Amino acid sequence: MLTGKDLTIEEVVKVARDNFEVEISEEAYERAKKSRELIFELAKKNVPVYGLNRGVGANKDRIIDEQFFHEYNVNLVRSHCVAVGPEASIEEVRAMMVVRLNTLLLGCTGIQPEILLMYKEMLNKHVTPVVPERGSVGEADIACLSHIALAMIGEGEAYFNKEKMPASIALEKAGLKPVKLGPKDGLALVSSNALSAGEGCLVLYDVDNLVDLADMIYSFSLEAFRGNVSPLDENVNKARPFPGQNESAAKVRNYLKGSYLWKPNIANALQDPLCFRCAVHIHGAVRDTIRFLKEMLLIQINSSDDNPCVLFKQEDIKSCGNFEPISWTIGFEAVGIALSHLSKASCYRTIKLSTEHFTKLARFLTPDPEHVIAYGTIQKPFAALDAEIRHLANPVSMDFYAVAGEIEDHANNTPYVVQKTRKIVDNLYYILGIEAIHAAQAADLRKNEPDFNLGLAGQVVYEEIRRRIPFLDKDRNLTVDIQKAYEVLKGGSIQKKVNELLKS
Repeated sequence: MLTGKDLTIEEVVKVARDNFEVEISEEAYERAKKSRELIFELAKKNVPVYGLNRGVGANKDRIIDEQFFHEYNVNLVRSHCVAVGPEASIEEVRAMMVVRLNTLLLGCTGIQPEILLMYKEMLNKHVTPVVPERGSVGEADIACLSHIALAMIGEGEAYFNKEKMPASIALEKAGLKPVKLGPKDGLALVSSNALSAGEGCLVLYDVDNLVDLADMIYSFSLEAFRGNVSPLDENVNKARPFPGQNESAAKVRNYLKGSYLWKPNIANALQDPLCFRCAVHIHGAVRDTIRFLKEMLLIQINSSDDNPCVLFKQEDIKSCGNFEPISWTIGFEAVGIALSHLSKASCYRTIKLSTEHFTKLARFLTPDPEHVIAYGTIQKPFAALDAEIRHLANPVSMDFYAVAGEIEDHANNTPYVVQKTRKIVDNLYYILGIEAIHAAQAADLRKNEPDFNLGLAGQVVYEEIRRRIPFLDKDRNLTVDIQKAYEVLKGGSIQKKVNELLKS
């Protein structure tokens, strides 16, 4: 039930990925109707209102005659369709739509209520507009969201049950009629940060899951490395009470339940390399940036980012800058930087796992130094992927032009900030997958060592990797293994099984 005020990131994910249906609360719908009534009153009085009876952007001084309202709003939608590919995925467009529907229910736009019902019906009947995802500089995602509006009026393209077709046909198949735009509808449809926020909810949800997975892979690698658990000590971490660090340390302690590493004098060294010793601190930094970003993003998806802002209780409408998302844009930039550190630590752990000086195992984890090369070359792909992540982590929110007749002289590139974070996450599934491959090989090579046994999470990771990737007893095409590890990690089976064991 959408109210405009309490949408969660998890609910956005359920609508986007699991096709949960949406409903609109009666109170929110009535609020939107009152806002619409105010718009008509202002139009009748000819009060100058941006996007209503005046143009938008540099055309803010152009008068829009009442007889021209419908045609003007259709022209606004068409003229703002300037985005370029690739297309956003169906699940990403659904996320955009549920976010925008929720913020429209606050009654700050004056949009006609029938359009709110169109959002709901398109989501529930699986009509998904085709939306090119590049072209917005982040001061409202106008160039991209216009394509959702275009589909609503029966133009452009859309998917119906995942089959692409002209939007008019998709609406017809779903039993829907195109909307007829009226005063201010065009601006309300195209001007919001719903693309960035919708995609952002999905990315943030994935980052949240990824950091848990990274803790699980790390705990397995620590066992394979025969590492030292002293940095995980609860009191040691309480002495430095960063929330994320302590959360990761607590999780890793749980993941290592039953592990041989808790036995006295079992570690290979008094102190491990920092990629092992500081892993929970690094992963904790990701958690701390997630915490900030989640707070900001929840405000975004439950508040108005409209200009002008309708204040129907005061019977007023005000020009504003509420479309500025920089507070949470910076949060995504920070998450990207934190993930770059997580990536680097994973890469170094993988290097250390294949270095005999540290592990006391054969170089490159070969089972036969005379005849099998093993993991001598696999360091190159994760180094290349990490270089991509390092590049993608560079901030870009400060790079913009003054546009629209130079009246719009601030921007933030939020869609790209979110999308490059999405790419970082995808690369990390490969990088952590390669780490898991090494840890599984090292675990097999240690099987006959005294006291060796895996903990709760390590056993799950080992079994899930070995379900798809056998022990490397002779050289083979490792590209296949890397792809399989990526699929295992991205499939979510490791987190699901570990969490089930922790609950039992």
